[in-house]
Amino acid sequence: MTFTLAFAAVILPDAVMLSACVVLTLAAVTFVFWIEPDAADSAPHRSQLDQLLERRDSIYDNLRDLKFENRAGKYSQQDYEQMRDALENEAAKVLLEIEAVTGNQAPVARRDPDPAAATPPRP
Repeated sequence: MTFTLAFAAVILPDAVMLSACVVLTLAAVTFVFWIEPDAADSAPHRSQLDQLLERRDSIYDNLRDLKFENRAGKYSQQDYEQMRDALENEAAKVLLEIEAVTGNQAPVARRDPDPAAATPPRP
Protein backbone atom coordinates (compact mmCIF):
# COMPACT_ATOMS: atom_id res chain seq x y z
CA MET A 1 0.00 0.00 0.00
CA THR A 2 2.88 2.35 0.70
CA PHE A 3 4.24 1.73 -2.76
CA THR A 4 0.88 2.69 -4.32
CA LEU A 5 0.62 5.94 -2.38
CA ALA A 6 4.19 6.85 -3.21
CA PHE A 7 3.56 5.99 -6.85
CA ALA A 8 0.39 8.13 -6.87
CA ALA A 9 2.19 11.00 -5.14
CA VAL A 10 4.98 11.05 -7.75
CA ILE A 11 3.23 10.06 -10.97
CA LEU A 12 -0.17 11.73 -10.54
CA PRO A 13 1.07 15.39 -10.46
CA ASP A 14 3.29 14.71 -13.48
CA ALA A 15 0.36 13.23 -15.40
CA VAL A 16 -1.86 16.20 -14.53
CA MET A 17 0.85 18.64 -15.57
CA LEU A 18 1.50 16.75 -18.80
CA SER A 19 -2.19 16.60 -19.69
CA ALA A 20 -2.58 20.34 -18.96
CA CYS A 21 0.36 21.11 -21.28
CA VAL A 22 -1.10 18.92 -24.03
CA VAL A 23 -4.51 20.59 -23.75
CA LEU A 24 -2.99 24.09 -23.82
CA THR A 25 -0.79 23.20 -26.80
CA LEU A 26 -3.77 21.82 -28.72
CA ALA A 27 -5.81 24.94 -27.92
CA ALA A 28 -3.00 27.23 -29.11
CA VAL A 29 -2.46 25.27 -32.33
CA THR A 30 -6.20 25.25 -32.99
CA PHE A 31 -6.47 29.00 -32.44
CA VAL A 32 -3.48 29.87 -34.59
CA PHE A 33 -4.02 27.54 -37.55
CA TRP A 34 -7.69 26.63 -37.64
CA ILE A 35 -9.60 29.77 -36.68
CA GLU A 36 -9.45 32.31 -39.50
CA PRO A 37 -9.37 35.98 -38.54
CA ASP A 38 -12.06 38.32 -39.77
CA ALA A 39 -10.80 40.58 -42.54
CA ALA A 40 -12.37 43.62 -40.88
CA ASP A 41 -10.23 43.09 -37.79
CA SER A 42 -6.95 43.81 -39.57
CA ALA A 43 -8.14 46.31 -42.17
CA PRO A 44 -7.57 49.97 -41.42
CA HIS A 45 -10.82 51.81 -40.90
CA ARG A 46 -10.00 54.73 -43.14
CA SER A 47 -12.17 55.85 -45.97
CA GLN A 48 -10.88 56.96 -49.33
CA LEU A 49 -11.59 60.55 -48.31
CA ASP A 50 -9.42 60.17 -45.20
CA GLN A 51 -6.58 58.84 -47.32
CA LEU A 52 -6.90 61.69 -49.81
CA LEU A 53 -6.97 64.31 -47.06
CA GLU A 54 -3.87 62.77 -45.51
CA ARG A 55 -2.13 62.81 -48.90
CA ARG A 56 -3.14 66.46 -49.42
CA ASP A 57 -1.73 67.43 -46.03
CA SER A 58 1.48 65.58 -46.81
CA ILE A 59 1.88 67.43 -50.12
CA TYR A 60 1.26 70.77 -48.41
CA ASP A 61 3.91 69.90 -45.81
CA ASN A 62 6.33 69.00 -48.59
CA LEU A 63 5.65 72.31 -50.34
CA ARG A 64 6.26 74.22 -47.11
CA ASP A 65 9.51 72.32 -46.49
CA LEU A 66 10.61 72.86 -50.09
CA LYS A 67 10.03 76.60 -49.78
CA PHE A 68 12.03 76.71 -46.53
CA GLU A 69 14.91 74.73 -48.04
CA ASN A 70 14.94 76.97 -51.12
CA ARG A 71 15.18 80.06 -48.92
CA ALA A 72 18.08 78.38 -47.11
CA GLY A 73 19.87 78.06 -50.46
CA LYS A 74 19.74 74.29 -50.72
CA TYR A 75 18.35 74.22 -54.28
CA SER A 76 18.98 76.18 -57.44
CA GLN A 77 16.06 78.24 -58.71
CA GLN A 78 15.48 75.85 -61.62
CA ASP A 79 15.43 72.76 -59.37
CA TYR A 80 13.13 74.52 -56.92
CA GLU A 81 10.67 75.47 -59.66
CA GLN A 82 10.64 71.94 -61.07
CA MET A 83 9.99 70.34 -57.68
CA ARG A 84 7.41 72.99 -56.77
CA ASP A 85 5.56 72.50 -60.06
CA ALA A 86 5.53 68.72 -59.60
CA LEU A 87 4.15 69.04 -56.06
CA GLU A 88 1.57 71.62 -57.11
CA ASN A 89 0.39 69.37 -59.97
CA GLU A 90 0.12 66.44 -57.59
CA ALA A 91 -1.82 68.60 -55.13
CA ALA A 92 -4.21 69.65 -57.90
CA LYS A 93 -4.85 66.00 -58.80
CA VAL A 94 -5.51 65.11 -55.18
CA LEU A 95 -7.87 68.08 -54.79
CA LEU A 96 -9.79 66.97 -57.88
CA GLU A 97 -10.07 63.46 -56.43
CA ILE A 98 -11.33 64.92 -53.15
CA GLU A 99 -13.96 66.88 -55.03
CA ALA A 100 -15.00 63.76 -56.93
CA VAL A 101 -15.31 61.73 -53.73
CA THR A 102 -17.26 64.39 -51.85
CA GLY A 103 -19.52 65.16 -54.79
CA ASN A 104 -18.35 68.74 -55.26
CA GLN A 105 -18.20 68.99 -59.00
CA ALA A 106 -16.70 72.46 -59.16
CA PRO A 107 -15.71 73.49 -62.68
CA VAL A 108 -11.99 73.48 -63.26
CA ALA A 109 -10.74 76.86 -64.40
CA ARG A 110 -8.96 76.67 -67.72
CA ARG A 111 -5.94 78.75 -68.50
CA ASP A 112 -6.58 81.06 -71.36
CA PRO A 113 -3.48 82.12 -73.31
CA ASP A 114 -4.98 85.53 -73.96
CA PRO A 115 -5.30 87.48 -70.65
CA ALA A 116 -7.76 89.91 -72.23
CA ALA A 117 -10.11 87.03 -73.03
CA ALA A 118 -9.96 85.83 -69.43
CA THR A 119 -11.49 89.00 -68.01
CA PRO A 120 -15.25 89.27 -68.44
CA PRO A 121 -16.59 92.38 -70.21
CA ARG A 122 -17.95 95.15 -68.00
CA PRO A 123 -21.58 96.19 -68.41
